[in-house]
Amino acid sequence: MGRKEMIAMLLAGGEGKRLGVLTKDLAKPAVYFGGKYRIIDFTLSNCAHSGIDTVGVLTQYQPLELNRYLGIGSPWGLDRRDGGMTILPPYVKQKGGVWYKGTANAIYQNMAFIERYNPEYVLIISGDHIYKMDYDLMLQHHKRSGADVTIAGIEVEWKEASRFGVMHIDDEDRITAFEEKPKNPTSNIASMGVYIFTWSELQKYLIYDEANRSSNHDFGKDLIPSMMRDGKRLHSYPFKGYWKDVGTIESLWEANMDLLADEPPLDLADSSWRIYSVNPNRPAQHIGFTAEVSASLITEGCMLEGEVDHSVLFNGVHAARKSYITESVVMPNVRIGEGARIYRAIIGEGAVIQAGVTIGSPDDEAITVVAVDQYVTNDHLLQEVEHS
Repeated sequence: MGRKEMIAMLLAGGEGKRLGVLTKDLAKPAVYFGGKYRIIDFTLSNCAHSGIDTVGVLTQYQPLELNRYLGIGSPWGLDRRDGGMTILPPYVKQKGGVWYKGTANAIYQNMAFIERYNPEYVLIISGDHIYKMDYDLMLQHHKRSGADVTIAGIEVEWKEASRFGVMHIDDEDRITAFEEKPKNPTSNIASMGVYIFTWSELQKYLIYDEANRSSNHDFGKDLIPSMMRDGKRLHSYPFKGYWKDVGTIESLWEANMDLLADEPPLDLADSSWRIYSVNPNRPAQHIGFTAEVSASLITEGCMLEGEVDHSVLFNGVHAARKSYITESVVMPNVRIGEGARIYRAIIGEGAVIQAGVTIGSPDDEAITVVAVDQYVTNDHLLQEVEHS
């Protein structure tokens, strides 16, 4: 097998607890986004545009639907013999099976996969972020600096900084300090969870970290700080584009709403950087005589008789006459009955909203979430929907 300059390891095992009922039976990277996509489409499309043809996808929590969706990687050009896409679940050894204990341990368990390609560099990425990024530009930055690891960094709002690993950097983009999710951050340059390691160095640290019984076996908590202590060359790659960690109901809803701006911060219509996806092949949407649609994304297979404003509708949504949907994200194959009203909500795939039901309130800032395949009547409304 030919040597690859860089291969990607995509961490897609997230349980996504903060997404509540949306991830009860679904890995977070497989959650729907933006009318036509799943979250993982963005990272895989970045790989396609960056010329990365070998991707190991590390799955763990509720992988069935994710694995079915990924298939052999055809939409992203990863259906190839020399490299391509490989699904890497935690596997059973002679002594029994072991779940991935942390991000570093997940890579450690798959060192044999990496060694098959003997790469010079390994790109570690996550399947639960929405962004467009050319990883090849980051690789050139990594090579020029002679770094052992390069971490993509982005400025975030100070109030958000404690959610992330944060970095202090000098004038040459060298990382002088790194803290994982600090309570009182002293920097607002967040790690995007995108790393390029020189493989020979990463290999050493994975083995060292695995042997350390007090380690959490996590890149941000253990492996990166360990490299810092040893005086290794850690550099930041400053990223200026749109990036959203959609790990909470609020951030998932906000990222969908961002797409509806007159000039959206993330341009899905950019033909030079298409986001590839598995197409459901549904008929064209039908906007009925009684329908009114404004500032919304409506996907194929939708049949609309009601009013839709500032909302994202996935394929196969049916909305009956006199229904009203505003500031909401409606997942595939949802049925919305006559006169139903939906305000600031995320409606899970296959849910049925009976006629006359009101979800959310025009006066309430909270986002209401309806579970996948949930049947919502006025009687069950209070106990069945969950406010974030």
